[in-house]
Amino acid sequence: MAKFLPVKAIGPTIPSMYLDKRIQDDKDYGLSVFKPITNVCLKWLNERASRSVVYVSFGSLAELGAEQMEELAHGLKTSNKYFLWVVRSSEEAKLPKNFSKETSKKGLILSWCPQLEVLAHEAIGCFITHCGWNSTLEALSLGVPMVAMPQWTDQSTNAKFVKNVWKMGIKVRQDGKGLVEQTEIVRCINHVMDGDRGREIRKNAKIWKEIAREAVDEEGSSDKNIEEFVSSLMNPPTKII
Repeated sequence: MAKFLPVKAIGPTIPSMYLDKRIQDDKDYGLSVFKPITNVCLKWLNERASRSVVYVSFGSLAELGAEQMEELAHGLKTSNKYFLWVVRSSEEAKLPKNFSKETSKKGLILSWCPQLEVLAHEAIGCFITHCGWNSTLEALSLGVPMVAMPQWTDQSTNAKFVKNVWKMGIKVRQDGKGLVEQTEIVRCINHVMDGDRGREIRKNAKIWKEIAREAVDEEGSSDKNIEEFVSSLMNPPTKII
């Protein structure tokens, strides 16, 4: 790349305490679109066993149709796994009637969560995600296997990387109407959370987590590129007149 264009790659741009831990006060991005319900969220996760929870979040913009929300809800319920589902206040009306009450022993539904802390928690076994770039990069950096359920823009491309390039997740299959049915949700959760194929996905997720840490750590590729960039600004080449 450098032969054709003076571009230097940096990142992943995740707060330091989740990667190399070189900057002690670097724990978040310093802003949040919505207020996370942190205490309730982390207390609930602390009571769950390692790799036992399915985390579900479609970010701050993606909106599922009512039929898709219902299929996803029934899929989570049928999977019989613990689940933490972020459902924004504007989306709550799409949940099946009495769903929260009926699944209270297995699930926790909140309007917003501290996603980095959630993904870093040992209770999380997989992440059902729309594959927005921030969420994808966070899951990769923290070694969390993904069930990719892209909605729009670049998310299908990101999902392809998750499944075919990084091999740390699976992409859902849609029916003829573009709907992801509850049986498919269950299949994907079981694929990632259990069995030999899930074991391979989890192994790859750990590998990418280590690669991400090494990149931003001292003498890593990102660290070196930042140093070289700053050096070029401080010591620009002398013009020959």
